[in-house]
Order: sequence, then structure tokens, then C-alpha cells
Amino acid sequence: MGDLPIFVAHGRTDVWARRELFKLDANGEPTELTGVPPDYFSATGQLWGNPHYRWDALRETGYAWWIDRFRSLLGLVDRVRIDHFRGFEASWEVPARATTAIDGRWVKGPGAALFDAAQRALGLEQLPFVAENLGVITPEVEALRERFGFPGMAILQFAFGTDPQAPTFKPHNYARNLAVYTGTHDNDTTVGWWTGDVGHSTRSEAEIEEEREHARRYLGFDDGGQVHWQFIRAVMGSVADTAIVPAQDLLGLGSEARFNRPGIASGNWRWRLRPGQLTRNVLSSLSVMTATYDRA
Repeated sequence: MGDLPIFVAHGRTDVWARRELFKLDANGEPTELTGVPPDYFSATGQLWGNPHYRWDALRETGYAWWIDRFRSLLGLVDRVRIDHFRGFEASWEVPARATTAIDGRWVKGPGAALFDAAQRALGLEQLPFVAENLGVITPEVEALRERFGFPGMAILQFAFGTDPQAPTFKPHNYARNLAVYTGTHDNDTTVGWWTGDVGHSTRSEAEIEEEREHARRYLGFDDGGQVHWQFIRAVMGSVADTAIVPAQDLLGLGSEARFNRPGIASGNWRWRLRPGQLTRNVLSSLSVMTATYDRA
């Protein structure tokens, strides 16, 4: 399964070769920037800084640029996780002069028209997409996802806190048409989440302990020493069609192995899986669990 970021960087050839498809001024600089309003990850929202699309211009081409992008990625992978799926229904637009994402507005996206065009052009009855439907999700966003049968996502780490979506992240509420994760590239590792990386967290020590206790009660364990396997067991044993476990969680690594901290521009994506780290013991444990829950 590959990954498709919804937006592209200002310096990419896509932007400079097709300037008419993006919200740029006469000098080629963005007039509106991308991001999300304040959320679980950041009190000031996330200001990503990518230029926004001119959806009207894309519509006039039959969404050809997007269809080429889909076709190219599907030549490399079997399925695609579409990042920030809600942006196809409406996305957060922030003036280029802004320094945070607080003062933005929701702007309508292409909705079903884009995916209808992609189905026709690619000749696919079912687009092999997984929709990242986290954050501020409205009934309109879910209706768009359900119309095309795209699995949504659930993150087990989010099940035990105060996030408004927390109940939907608990395994007893999972649907079958779902991709469930112990955590994603944007989360801390499960061990890091458990031990509480307070210096890089929006959670206080009290909130961290409250979430720990909730997880203990829900998953039925006392010792947090193998918390990553407790989380893996929970997603593997769920009814969700797809269960995904980051390598860092298989290995039980802490915050030092975290991939990404949303809203922080530098120091990310440096962790690498080293030869020999996936030992026979780790693979044996994974194999047993995979067979136990009929995921072989």
C-alpha cells in the first residue's frame, strides 16, 4: 500500500509546469496556503505551506492531472492511502501571509466528480483507495467516502483519550470496511505513547496517566512492558479487514524511533529499519498472531 499526499510542495515541478492549476500570484508565489485548524496534534493548527489547487481549472481538464497522478502511483503499488481525504470535500485555506493555521476557512473541493472521472479514465469498477478520514470529519466527508466504498481509518492510540472521535477508534466499534493501525507515521510509537514523551506531546502527565489507565482497563493487562504487543493483538483480533502495524511497534521501540511530528518542519523521517532488527523471535510472534486471527 502506497501513500498519496493530497497537496504538493510549492517547489515541485508539478506546480511550476502547471501554474494555472494552483492558486499563485503573477510571480508564481502562493496566495493561499494549506493546513488544518487546531486539532489533536497542535493547538494552533497545522500550517503545511503548500499552494492550494484551483479546482475550477482542474475541472475544466476533466481532472487529467489528478488522473495521471493516480495512474502513476497505481503502477507502483496495489492500494493507495489517500492522505487528508476530507480535503476533497472541503479543505482549510489560510492566507499566504499567515504564520499559523488558526485564521483560515473551509473551501469546497471537487467531491465525487473527481473520483467519478478517475473511475472512468482508469477503467476500474472499484478504486483501490483507503481514505484517511481523521480530524474534523463531517457527514458530507463520510458520505463521499461511503459512496465509493473506500475503507476509512482508525488509530488505536486515539481510542483512550479525549479526542471527539475516540469512541470510533475502539475495536468494539470497528466496521469491517476499515484499515486499523496501532499508530501511523504521524503518531509516536506505541511504546513512546505509553511512556509519555511529554516534551513533544500536547498531553499533560495527568492526561497521559489517564489514557494509560483507560488502555489497561480496555485491553485487560497490568504490565506495560509489552504494551506494543497488546496493541498489535487488539488490531489483529478486530473485525476490520485490514490491520497495519508500523515496524517500530513490532520492535517495541520508543520515541527515539518516531517518524514524524506534525507541525514541526525539521528533524523528521530519519528513522531507518536496520538489517537484522526483525529477528526470528519478532517474526515468530507476528506469525503466530497472524495465524491466530485468520489474517494469514
